[in-house]
Amino acid sequence: MNKQSGIHYLHPQKAQGMDPVLPSEIVRIRDTVAAGLSDLLQGAFDAVDDSLFELANNSRSNNEQNRYFEAMREIRIKRKGVEKQFKVALNNLFNKPPFADGVDHTDSEEPSADRLALVQNDELEEQVALSTMISKAKAHFQGPLLQLQARFTAAYKQDEQHPVNPLAPEHLCRAFAESAETLEIQIRERLIVLKQFDRYVISNLGMLFDEANRILIQAGIIPNFRYQGRAGKQVERSESQTSSSENKHAGSSHQDHQATPEDMAAADSLFEQIRHLIAQQNRGSMFPSSAYNATNVQYISGNELLNLLANTPPGPDFSGMENLSAGEPLSIDLREAVKQILLGQKTSDGKQPALKEMDEDLINLVSMLFEFILDDDNLSAPIQVLISRLQIPILKVAIKDKSFFSRATHPARKLLNALARAGIGWSDANEKAKDKLYEQIHIIVAKILSDFDGDLSLFEKLGEEFDQFLARENRKATLVEQRTRESERGRIKSQKAQETVDQFLQQRLANRQLPGPVREILVHGWSRVMFLAYLRDDVEHRWQHATRIVDDLLWCLHPHTEDAERDQWVRVVPSLLKALRAGLEEVSYNAARLDDMMASLKHELTEAFRCNHVAEVRPPAVGEPESAADPVAANPQTNTQKDLDDAAIAEFVTQIEQIHVGDWVEFNLVNGTRFRCKLSAIIEEADCFVFVNRMGLKVIEKSRVELAHEMRRGRLNLLEQGALVDRALDAVMSKLRRSA
Repeated sequence: MNKQSGIHYLHPQKAQGMDPVLPSEIVRIRDTVAAGLSDLLQGAFDAVDDSLFELANNSRSNNEQNRYFEAMREIRIKRKGVEKQFKVALNNLFNKPPFADGVDHTDSEEPSADRLALVQNDELEEQVALSTMISKAKAHFQGPLLQLQARFTAAYKQDEQHPVNPLAPEHLCRAFAESAETLEIQIRERLIVLKQFDRYVISNLGMLFDEANRILIQAGIIPNFRYQGRAGKQVERSESQTSSSENKHAGSSHQDHQATPEDMAAADSLFEQIRHLIAQQNRGSMFPSSAYNATNVQYISGNELLNLLANTPPGPDFSGMENLSAGEPLSIDLREAVKQILLGQKTSDGKQPALKEMDEDLINLVSMLFEFILDDDNLSAPIQVLISRLQIPILKVAIKDKSFFSRATHPARKLLNALARAGIGWSDANEKAKDKLYEQIHIIVAKILSDFDGDLSLFEKLGEEFDQFLARENRKATLVEQRTRESERGRIKSQKAQETVDQFLQQRLANRQLPGPVREILVHGWSRVMFLAYLRDDVEHRWQHATRIVDDLLWCLHPHTEDAERDQWVRVVPSLLKALRAGLEEVSYNAARLDDMMASLKHELTEAFRCNHVAEVRPPAVGEPESAADPVAANPQTNTQKDLDDAAIAEFVTQIEQIHVGDWVEFNLVNGTRFRCKLSAIIEEADCFVFVNRMGLKVIEKSRVELAHEMRRGRLNLLEQGALVDRALDAVMSKLRRSA
């Protein structure tokens, strides 16, 4: 780890002013790799900066936003130092490469439960992240790493008992972690740094490994080394060698269902991390293995456990497929269920069957996953009931294939996520009998319960059928939603246009004594022209032209005594009358009496020009306030209350700003009714949020402030739309780390 004191230790050879003499091919690889890693590391830091900036923009409080900005500032200031330190560490790896067999066991050995119990939660999270990164890289670059290790060992003239590889992922990851220790940031930001380092640096090491191998081959160092990891035989697993029934299931599955060596390695790594965390919790006497001496029990294999689970009903109240949707979500204590199964079994030698520790941990993990799923308010209750029936089948899947936890493309995991995602907008239990989506999910769950015998191809087949069903339903809903959105935009824009016209005329005509014909034309005729002008406003500036006509008309009705003003009046009135007639004819206003009305208007204008007595400004009546336009301003108490309300909802307005089109929410009405809807459109000019149901039909519209008030009262909840299994795994890992 980095020394934080002011003392810096020099390598003995550097203290003498000399570097170790390295073969030319090693120097060439070092320089090539240093340049490549420098470019990749810059990309990683740029991505960290973008991620923190996005998090700061999406923050729900000022404290959280300041935290991310401070982290950005810290990283920007120190990133050059981290890059320099990493480059120095890389040179040291080439000058004196560590042994690849992990002689330094204090850093290289896998963390045990006893060792993990001694570290803080933040350090534990960082260690888990590094371990995952290293395991994934080793699995993904297994072939090139084996070639490099053999060639570097020969190039450095090491014996085969102590192979070396300065480019091993564990060396590079730990070198970066130590270089980044100078960053004074919290664990969440530190994990973001490690994540981007994994994404931009570790994931792109393949090209550097290939280049290093090419240079060593050109130098004649083991040029004929070949690795046949994928084409050769699969990694043998003790659990998968035994029964012929399992071979039958494997043979019936498609090839793309089978986990690759990389998937298996990632699954093993993730599951081992979870097992370390579970090991820190007190194990209760849930299984026969803890109630009997080792001489009285016989541990059963995963295959035997699958056979026992095959005869287990989905739940205690299950009596047929027609009852799947009845009652509350089904909560099965998987640990107790397996315990009862084992208690009722006897082996041929009279010993009590017991589970291996790994199988106990796996059952614990699946049980915790479904505890999260059954407590997840983001799932609609009817869909939650159906998914709860799948606890035993998912346990069978996990026992057969642990990559269910680590592989996002696992058929069972994809189907479970798709069911939850599709059902997020389903809320009315009274629609069960006629709702196609609910019927389809019901059919899928029933098929899994009745047909699943260990063949994962069933999940892929059902997943493809469900995707096709959703595609058809989504096409219909998208068309309806598009029409709804366009209709609402048109309606709201029309409403906004009418409000703008009314407000404009009210301001212009307030406190004016106008002749009847003039007021009639403006309020009932020209207002229509202005309405259309607002809707059609474009490069011709129709709205501006329409409002200027009103201002010109009112000016012409005002007394004018100056010669210049009277000359201007004579020039303006003919074009004004022409524009008024053209506009009124366009909107077909009172076509039968239009000539008479225009004649009356011309008469009023002529009288105003001759007599100078029309359109005098009416003084306020006795006792009438000068302006009653702002009653709130006249009442300080109302003003104070408004300020208090604004301050109370300010935080919630910020949360409303984070809702995007396509996000799902749940409204809770005063009468206890709940309904779910999706944000379809945000019409900024009217400050209007339009929500639709999953069929694309409008259900409600509210302003930003109204939504903030609903959230403040607890009547509006934002629904999490991330993949169900991913969210469940994250929650379980967080819970285990807190317990640790």
